[in-house]
Amino acid sequence: MKEYSIYLDTIARVKNFVNLVNRFDHDFDLCAGRYVVDAKSIMGIFSLDLEAPLTLQVHGAFSEELEEALAGYLTPSVG
Repeated sequence: MKEYSIYLDTIARVKNFVNLVNRFDHDFDLCAGRYVVDAKSIMGIFSLDLEAPLTLQVHGAFSEELEEALAGYLTPSVG
């Protein structure tokens, strides 16, 4: 499993993100605090607090293609 910190701050970004992750066979979870939803579910994502960064958990083998596709959603690294 690999984790990423992502930010989905607009409805358009949520829609585009869901379309993106649905292109991959991996299982994806989005975590906000103690809540975990399927990242391929637009309704699940909208049940989360989207004002803060979310943790994306990717279950499956590493894919450079996936990592490149997610680049536009990653939060900037601090430090």
